[in-house]
Amino acid sequence: MKQLYIFFFCLALVGCQPEYKNPHILIATSFGDIEIELYPDQAPQSVAAFLRYVDSGYYENSNFYRVLTDDNQPSNAPKSELIQGGIWKSKYRLSSKLPGIAHETTAQTHILHKNGVISLARLAPGTANSEFFICVGDQPGFDYGGANNPDGQGYAAFGKVVKGMDIVRIIYNAPEYDQELDPFVPIYNIERL
Repeated sequence: MKQLYIFFFCLALVGCQPEYKNPHILIATSFGDIEIELYPDQAPQSVAAFLRYVDSGYYENSNFYRVLTDDNQPSNAPKSELIQGGIWKSKYRLSSKLPGIAHETTAQTHILHKNGVISLARLAPGTANSEFFICVGDQPGFDYGGANNPDGQGYAAFGKVVKGMDIVRIIYNAPEYDQELDPFVPIYNIERL
């Protein structure tokens, strides 16, 4: 009888696991959790690379370290609002050795930089790797042809926050100095759900 009970208990646990059409990841931070849905059909290169880093454990003990607000950007530059994180500040050697990801523009993916969208941070197209940002509010300047990139290629969006946008805003409103969160906000880990 006890074995039958254990069997049904295990079956119930398996039945409670969420089934998603697209992969979901959880960013566990010191302020709370952020759940993000990824879009591999639209942004296959970006999602595949990001999930490789997640599965490799690279984001364990990383952080959110940068914030862009209306108040901390030059008045003559295109404005944007976001929080940025990854391993660059916590595991620079690893980050610097990772290959660049082929750039997927918003013209290709049709994932626009709306409130809660996650995107790869980069310098030139094809240089993005482990660093990412989450949009706070709509950021059309990050889309293909937008004003925030001199090359006009925008950033590679690949998913969207589905739970925890309140946590994103708490991080966004945390103390900062010259666009750097002070102190950094710990990311305990990022894992698949």
